[in-house]
Amino acid sequence: MKILVINCGSSSLKYQLFDMDNEEVLVKGLVERIGIDGSRLKQEKGEDEYIIEEDMKDHTEAVKHVFDAITDKENGVISDLSEIDAVGHRFVHGGEKITKSVVIDENVREAVKEYSKFAPLHNPANMMGLEACEKLLPNVKNVAVFDTAFHQSMPEENFLYGIDYKYYEDQAVRKYGFHGTSHDFITQKTAQVLEKDQKDLNMISCHLGNGSSICAIKEGKSFDTTMGLTPLEGLVMGTRSGDLDPTVVTFLMNEYGYDTKKMDNVLNKESGVLGVSGVSSDFRDLENAANDGNKRAEIALKMFANRAKRYIAGYMAEVGNVEAIVFTGGIGENSITMRESIMEGFEQFGIKIDPEKNNVRGGCHLVSTDDSKVKVFVIATNEELMIARDTKKLV
Repeated sequence: MKILVINCGSSSLKYQLFDMDNEEVLVKGLVERIGIDGSRLKQEKGEDEYIIEEDMKDHTEAVKHVFDAITDKENGVISDLSEIDAVGHRFVHGGEKITKSVVIDENVREAVKEYSKFAPLHNPANMMGLEACEKLLPNVKNVAVFDTAFHQSMPEENFLYGIDYKYYEDQAVRKYGFHGTSHDFITQKTAQVLEKDQKDLNMISCHLGNGSSICAIKEGKSFDTTMGLTPLEGLVMGTRSGDLDPTVVTFLMNEYGYDTKKMDNVLNKESGVLGVSGVSSDFRDLENAANDGNKRAEIALKMFANRAKRYIAGYMAEVGNVEAIVFTGGIGENSITMRESIMEGFEQFGIKIDPEKNNVRGGCHLVSTDDSKVKVFVIATNEELMIARDTKKLV
């Protein structure tokens, strides 16, 4: 069975084509700058690269280029689109109405549209990818896999906010959590590595990237997580503010005359380590700037590490008997120094990083000392494989 996985952002599209008989990635690629001058598709097949540079005005054109690339006689891997058995789509927000992966029907569409109010940058883009696939592959089933689904196991005391209960009843205002597909994969992989039944596993999953979230896993399920109603809550991120006093919002709106659209843009696109450092949202640039003596870049990195440290420690107390702390995502997998910074201070609780073991990127590695009371791992996430697995089950 061949399954295509599509992950649409507002101006980008990631894709992978799997042979699910052995879970082999046949080809993968990225389309960037959709709807912007300089659109570009880069496809990888083993060590071979195939690049298309051509303006793509929308996601329909982008998906068409993807289909052309995977069927290209020299650079593709299938001869005809009829070889694709199903398409799995990453969707960000399913609210309380969709609590697991589903074959897409009209009810799913309505839920996606309804919860676009909580994910205005993501759900509409996800929907554009779906519509493009439906147009170009009219007889193939499409499956939606939601970032929020894994976190539906959180208890009320963890997902409710300290505001009038009527806002939850009337408008479904609550914590939903995100990166669920990644946290789910990491939980399953950690259970496999520890040779444990997932339902017996307590752990902390740290998905750290430009967007970051930490998840407390209790008995193999999401018990608490840092992101909230939207992906803005929680850790300081690349361009997102993370947690702050809500009064900051009204104060800035009053002082600068910002409307809600401008304020939303400030918090989502002009804040985080970019806003603090004034340098970049890319942590590699921040580390280079900090090493060159840039004080604000150094502060931004310390803020990120301290916020992560605070959540990990708090979640350990919430969950109890934590067996593993796992780092994943672009930063979690690749920043040796950030992992060290986050775990600094945990020695007092008997949790220790081994500097030599920690000198790794990606893959699956134990990086804690032999006598550490909690095992610390680096495990590369694979959201696309999780989407493909769910798609296979459903179709």
